[in-house]
Amino acid sequence: MAFSVTTQIWSSIAELSLSSLIIGTFVVLIGSTVAPAVYDAYFGPLSKFAGPKLRAMSSIPQAVSIFRGREHEDYVTLHKKYGKVVRVAPNELSFVGGATVWKDVLGFKKSGTSNFPKCPRFYGGQLLERPNSFLANADDAEHSKLRRVVSHAFADRSLHDVEHRLLHWARNFKRRLDGMQAGHDSIDMVKLYNCGTFDVMGDLAFNEDLGMLADGNESEWVTNIFKGIKQSSYVRGVKDLHDSLWYFIDNVVMKMPEARREVGKTLEFTNERLEKRLNNPPARPDLWSQIIAKGIGEQALDRAEHQGLAFFFMVAGTETTASALSAITFFLLCNPNYTKQLQEELRSTFSTFEDLSFSKLGRLKYLNAVIQEGLRMYPPVPIALPRRTPAEGAQVDGQYIPGNVVCSIPHYSTYRSPEHFAEPNEFRPERWLGDPKYTDDNLDAVEPFHVGPRNCVGKNLAWHEMRLFLATAYTFFDLTVTEDSRDWLAQNQVFTVWQKPPLWCRVNSASVV
Repeated sequence: MAFSVTTQIWSSIAELSLSSLIIGTFVVLIGSTVAPAVYDAYFGPLSKFAGPKLRAMSSIPQAVSIFRGREHEDYVTLHKKYGKVVRVAPNELSFVGGATVWKDVLGFKKSGTSNFPKCPRFYGGQLLERPNSFLANADDAEHSKLRRVVSHAFADRSLHDVEHRLLHWARNFKRRLDGMQAGHDSIDMVKLYNCGTFDVMGDLAFNEDLGMLADGNESEWVTNIFKGIKQSSYVRGVKDLHDSLWYFIDNVVMKMPEARREVGKTLEFTNERLEKRLNNPPARPDLWSQIIAKGIGEQALDRAEHQGLAFFFMVAGTETTASALSAITFFLLCNPNYTKQLQEELRSTFSTFEDLSFSKLGRLKYLNAVIQEGLRMYPPVPIALPRRTPAEGAQVDGQYIPGNVVCSIPHYSTYRSPEHFAEPNEFRPERWLGDPKYTDDNLDAVEPFHVGPRNCVGKNLAWHEMRLFLATAYTFFDLTVTEDSRDWLAQNQVFTVWQKPPLWCRVNSASVV
């Protein structure tokens, strides 16, 4: 009997046309994929959270947003429509909360409470010899070891030991601006800030002059870093399309020689300079002087850890600072009244370049407010650096979130939210100076350097660089934007970090009295 039924089934299949078989197979495959997605969107554990149902069913909209370079703006739109918590993908929630959300997701945890691990789809590093040696990717144990060694080098007391090095590069930055013909030539401030921040880090990390300010151009090595960051964003978008692509990218594509070639050049450049520095200790202290002094005994670093740190410094400690400087300059160019107030503060404090110092710059209230507002308007990393809830789930902003759910806090969307700020899309330094109009602003929602045990280790250095380069530009020069760059902000895209067009400015020397 069973044999007879089986024979009839196969006989019926044989009578079907090829097109019917293809269509039937397609319907079955679609049904087996779509039906669970639809069910999860409407009845799954995250179904109570607001958001577009298409995003709840598929990560394709997320990937498209990444590929377009509009991820930051798309999240603003989503939160404006759906509120403070939005389901942006089948297994991802986006939050634009304040200090409580930052603390819940990224903050220090009480004993017995699990950390939110980093989302593996976002954090790569497969191209490094030992990915765990890259500070941003390291597991908790390795990160704790590296952090104990590195944090000493970036402490304010240690940075005062290298103040003369930063002043040297600020002077070279000034010389580059001095070389402009009064008001006639234009200069790309994005490129100039990149040259400055990379020269600073090259000196601090390798005791080497990379020569970018002197040459006025970014090296091929820097260009490769920018390409690599953009490519990694595309990889992240592809991974979002399907779980199988995640495995394929990490274990097949990223191991191909073609994928390793460009990043290999960058690593080779970094490692060559690191070896030269380690084999030739400088007379003047630099970052590695502090790292070597601290990394002894059980804290001693092996070569792979040194290499991972060097690569991290050159990638994370340069472009982000240059982005902030570029944007702050643009906002000042668009707001002459704020420029005037800043210049009055600077020019009443400094009459010569030799007057500049870390301590004096740190006391300038208006300069610091301008930088804080610039970081709010244009966070150097505008997207979220996602985490996952621990397996047992966790409370975020008073709501229980199930285990292994991706939790994102997008900087740009949070800082542009009317939930937190009056006139959120306007550059207003006075909101940081106690202006009554902005009394209700939730300033502690702004955390461009993150919070908790994995906050930005280079925060102090970034602040010193931003103060120093801005003070040099606005104490001794008057800048005006050219017509080509009046819509500079609108021309920006985001591929993990900002992809910035040139910011063309004309430069005139200023009389400082």
